[in-house]
Amino acid sequence: MSRVHGFPPIAAADARLLLLGSMPGKASLLAQQYYAHPRNAFWPIIEALFGIDRSLAYASRCAQLMRRGVAVWDVLQTCTRGSSLDADIVQSSIVPNDFPAFFAAHPGIRAIYFNGAMAEKSFLRHASARLTDAQQRLPMIRLPSTSPANAGYSFERKLAAWRILRD
Repeated sequence: MSRVHGFPPIAAADARLLLLGSMPGKASLLAQQYYAHPRNAFWPIIEALFGIDRSLAYASRCAQLMRRGVAVWDVLQTCTRGSSLDADIVQSSIVPNDFPAFFAAHPGIRAIYFNGAMAEKSFLRHASARLTDAQQRLPMIRLPSTSPANAGYSFERKLAAWRILRD
């Protein structure tokens, strides 16, 4: 088991959508990039939805997401975990990110989308109580995890669910 720490958000001040994962996996932590595992469907889905070429340099992909009003972050600031799997997170070790400060700096957020069940569960358990009433009333939608561990969903099925971002 090791203590892992997440990344700062990818977010412009005028962000409208917030995509939340739980905690970067080992491949992402090593690369210092969100969703760096080659089999993670996040960047292929973003390419299909927003036309952001997944082969672009990471900084360019992030800049294009920000230009489209999309913010990316994780619920957890730090936790103890034995592997990249969300199921291996030690619940008592969770420290959530500072969402009150994030929302204060990004007042245009109109919806929160969770990349999987663990992100949603962690947010509701560890972060939502610290939000204002208005922030707690934002639409909060769980999407199927883009992780390769979510093998029960094909890419096409994940993409179909994630199309809600474009609606």
